[in-house]
Amino acid sequence: MNLESFDETGFVSLFDGESLRGWHAEPRVYGSVYPGGPSVDAIFAAHGITPPVEPEKHPAAWHVEHGAVIGQQATPGYGGYLVSDEAFGDFELVLEARPDWPADTGIMLRRRFQDWTGYQVLLDHRESGGIGGFFGNGLASFSAVPFAVRARKNAAGEVIGLEADDPATSMEPVTQEKIDRLSYAGSVEDFLKVWKWDDWNEIRIRCVGALPVITTWVNGLKVAQIDTATIDMPDYDPQAVLDYVGTRGHIALEVHDNDAFFGESRWGHGAKCRWRAIRIKSLDSGA
Repeated sequence: MNLESFDETGFVSLFDGESLRGWHAEPRVYGSVYPGGPSVDAIFAAHGITPPVEPEKHPAAWHVEHGAVIGQQATPGYGGYLVSDEAFGDFELVLEARPDWPADTGIMLRRRFQDWTGYQVLLDHRESGGIGGFFGNGLASFSAVPFAVRARKNAAGEVIGLEADDPATSMEPVTQEKIDRLSYAGSVEDFLKVWKWDDWNEIRIRCVGALPVITTWVNGLKVAQIDTATIDMPDYDPQAVLDYVGTRGHIALEVHDNDAFFGESRWGHGAKCRWRAIRIKSLDSGA
């Protein structure tokens, strides 16, 4: 297992440690499944799933406490995003995260303004959750993950850490197809050696290119890489994605909603996610 070192020069802070200045909250409102495609609500209806009722009226709650951004469900079952006011092109983003268990969160990249579409780096800190992998919000829902985790419990049934998910019993199994979408897939064994339970973990993300190559590291360990220009799956059209998303967009932190499948195993009652030391370095040509 090799941990990488990085050039820490050139970063600017996106969080002052005291306020949400430079950020704004948006509710978790769904849009199209893919550019020009049907709405997520229409897909829900076709599968007999009741969509969230007026989610725009139930945004997540965000505040600053002890030098960290805190996100949680303000109305049980409803999620939301904290979105950067500024848009970014090519960049390296570093932040520290400390989510409760279970808390299904993530970091969105090149998110469209007031639109759920964008690339997401997963921080699914829950049963069968992927950490450091990718999901395409409004981009044909592509899933590209190297592994999944589940709770490690003691004899009393208390969650005391993470362990590798069991595909035989997984709520959301990692298939070979999901792994094959990655140009690099780290091992769960190495990940478990560096992940710090109930503590702060550094997430580093590099996003470069018009249809970006996105790379993730956790505590210096390379976890995953994807080339979004080469994703091969139904309804994913790279040119349509580029035309719709563009080459710049917003960064967003996520509080997930609860759904009929996962319920509170996706976001536990009263659970919070915490973020601090959020900083970014532009990698745009000429920056």
